[in-house]
Amino acid sequence: MDNIMTIEEVAKYLKMKPQTIYTWAQKGKIPAAKIGKEWRFRRDLLDEWFNQHVDDKFQELFDKIDKKKKEE
Repeated sequence: MDNIMTIEEVAKYLKMKPQTIYTWAQKGKIPAAKIGKEWRFRRDLLDEWFNQHVDDKFQELFDKIDKKKKEE
């Protein structure tokens, strides 16, 4: 599944350190699921989570991008 990511993949995707992603997952600061001893992440949830953390002053820009994607 391309939508399911590991800590290392999420860290690379968000350009962060794996330890930060691990800590955030443990604290519930990032959408994640612990399966056995491993953390897994859904790319679509991460994208939505990221979008929610962008300052409201950029909402108009997000709306433009979303509209453009729907038209394609």
